[in-house]
Amino acid sequence: MSDTLDTKAIGLDVGLGFIRWLTGAENLHYGLWTGLDVSAENLGRAQAAYTEKLFSLLPGAGLRILDIGGGAGETARKLTALGHEVEIVVPSTLLAAHCRANAPGAKVHETTFEEFRSEDRFNLCLFSESFQYIPLDQSLPKALGLLAEGGHVLIADCFRSESFRGGGKVRIVGGGHSIRRFHDALAELPVEVLYDEDITEAVAPSIDLEAALFRVFGQAITRIDDELAASRPKTRWLLIRAFRTLVSDRRRRRLDERLRGDGRTSEAFLANNRYLMLKLRKTG
Repeated sequence: MSDTLDTKAIGLDVGLGFIRWLTGAENLHYGLWTGLDVSAENLGRAQAAYTEKLFSLLPGAGLRILDIGGGAGETARKLTALGHEVEIVVPSTLLAAHCRANAPGAKVHETTFEEFRSEDRFNLCLFSESFQYIPLDQSLPKALGLLAEGGHVLIADCFRSESFRGGGKVRIVGGGHSIRRFHDALAELPVEVLYDEDITEAVAPSIDLEAALFRVFGQAITRIDDELAASRPKTRWLLIRAFRTLVSDRRRRRLDERLRGDGRTSEAFLANNRYLMLKLRKTG
């Protein structure tokens, strides 16, 4: 058993609870902010607009859909409500549990996409903000192998733009595969691109809202720390020592960046990333 806390799982669980409290749903994806003020009260509307746009690209009714990296199951729940048959592939035990609770009509496979196996064939493979986490040489080739004849792939995700420059101490906002490498890989595959839209500017405000919410948590933690330093210094020392023991240096630095850093902005996102929605059809 590891002697460090799984801060990623804890943060995810807390984040899901907060999003559910704020919006009434456990959506983990970006919002589409066209025509909306960027505020916490509009997050649910922005995420609903994103889902509506994504669903407008579905290739038909009554589909057999493989939701790859299905988040907390909210998308699958909506798809099953529309009459589609959905299977979810998700590697996280925590997210798999949320998927089973939120989308009881979907079949959940608790595994990575790379390890996923199925004799069934699907009409649609969906990558909604999961494409970036799968190696390029395995994602689309494997998805195409899981499709029925004439099947489709939907991708909605971030890609690194041509202007991306990494290597700094602060982790660059956004993520994804190199957009150039992605297009090179796409050109080698038996697919037809039916739809390709850059919606970077419409989703970028999600970064500013996320950063503002994290700063609220950071300010609260700073205020508590100041109070402990003034009135309970020994207690503060013990808490800091326990935190440093249980949480790795790397994760402490990343957490501090999220709570107090100022590098995660929509401007940084626009400079380094492209967010695409693509609809592909299998050929051959």
